[in-house]
Order: sequence, then structure tokens, then C-alpha cells
Amino acid sequence: ESCPSIKNILLLDSEGNRVAVKYYSDEWPNNSVKEAFEKSLFTKTQKTNARTEDYVFNEVGGRVIPWIEPGRVSNEDLNTTEIAMFESHIIVYKFVQDLHFFVTGAENENELILVTVLQGFFDAVGLLLRGTVDKKEALENLDLILLCLDEIVDGGIILETDANVIAGKVASHSIDAAAPLSEQTISQALATAREHLARSLLK
Repeated sequence: ESCPSIKNILLLDSEGNRVAVKYYSDEWPNNSVKEAFEKSLFTKTQKTNARTEDYVFNEVGGRVIPWIEPGRVSNEDLNTTEIAMFESHIIVYKFVQDLHFFVTGAENENELILVTVLQGFFDAVGLLLRGTVDKKEALENLDLILLCLDEIVDGGIILETDANVIAGKVASHSIDAAAPLSEQTISQALATAREHLARSLLK
């Protein structure tokens, strides 16, 4: 049996425009094809509501899947996900504020694995943005979100789904090795990471 594989992870705004995307498959050979996929997917998922309370209906097998664990971002945005078939792929997705989170897998992929990846991404972004999960904050911290994606999936292979581990690794990329992460709070670590990343981008 092959390893679980992720086709892409997408973070779009409330109009279907890109905030941060990563593709791990050559099924979408160029940027125009990728953008067309994103627009079509956005249009399809606008017909549903990925904030549904408690349970979600899985179109793939007709099973009801409870959201595994409450997110840490806010109590107002109900932490549920929806699952749909789209262009011979399984898509899992959820919305919060003006951001839409998507994870795509093959049509025979285990949807619970995709849900776990989506939740890890969503919760890690919540940690990195300190609970303010919206487009403005995401764009201001785009470098951290892209690093977050790199820690979750590499070449389609899932590396990590624990949000705390993902956020910690993102922070540690830019922290002085002489100052162990365990001696800092996560917020201090992320603040340090932002400063280092900002300086490196300005060089």
C-alpha cells in the first residue's frame, strides 16, 4: 500500500484569490491551470457552508465524520470541515473569517488523513498568527505560512500534522541555536522568527 499523498494545500481569500498555495503534483502543469483549478474549486465550495456545527457529511462514502479536536483559534468559528469530490479528487476544506483552507488528495485517498493534515495546517496558522486568523494578518505573515506548509508536506509526503510541532519548527528556523527553544515561550519564539525573517527578506 502506498504512502498517503497530498496533491496540494491551498489558502484562498473570500473571493477565491491566492493567499498561499503549494502544489505537490504535476497534474497542474502551469500557473494558469492551477489558478483555473482554484477558481473552480472556490466556486463549487461556495455552495456549501464549511462552518457547519458538530458533524459534517462526507459525500465520498456517505459517512458522518466528527471534527477531531476543537481548534485553538476562536470559539466563534466552528471547527468543522467538509469533504467533497471535485475533478476526481477528494477535497477537504474549512473556512474561517475571510480565509478558505483546502487540502486535496487522490480520489482513493483516506479522507481522515486529509482531514488531519487540514487541521494541522489550520491550527498551526492559528498559532503563528496568534489567534487572529484573517487575510490581513496572513498576508503580513506570509513567510511564516509558507514555512508552515514546508513543515507539513514535502513532495506530497506528509511530514507532520501536530500544530504545536509545526509552529515550533517554523520558529526554530530563525532562532539562534545558542538559545534553546525550550527556554522561550512559543510567542517569544515566533516573535524572534518574525524579526529574523523580516531582516532576511529586506537584505
